[in-house]
Amino acid sequence: QVQLVESGGGLVQPGGPLRLSCVASRNIFSINAMGWYRQAPGKQRELVAGITRAASTDYADSVKGRFTISRDAAKNTVYLQMNSLKPEDMAVYYCNAIYGEDSYWGQGTQVTVSS
Repeated sequence: QVQLVESGGGLVQPGGPLRLSCVASRNIFSINAMGWYRQAPGKQRELVAGITRAASTDYADSVKGRFTISRDAAKNTVYLQMNSLKPEDMAVYYCNAIYGEDSYWGQGTQVTVSS
């Protein structure tokens, strides 16, 4: 099993930055892939960014050039650096891990983009 704990959400003004963190309960190199998803009210959960064990990354078109996913293996942590935030980025952000054949989720962290 993998437990995931997100942090870093909050209120930010449009155009501002925010960094989310996701701490995993096991060595992230033992995890096939990790990613950040988001879900806005009335919308489906969508992939924002992902990173594989081999450090291959992928981003939703809507965040390319603004968001960066990275990891610190020593801290078992994956980050999502979000820059130039827009009101449409407002959502609950969830950390996900694919470990073996199973998928694990964190509890989510709210990101609010508003002036």
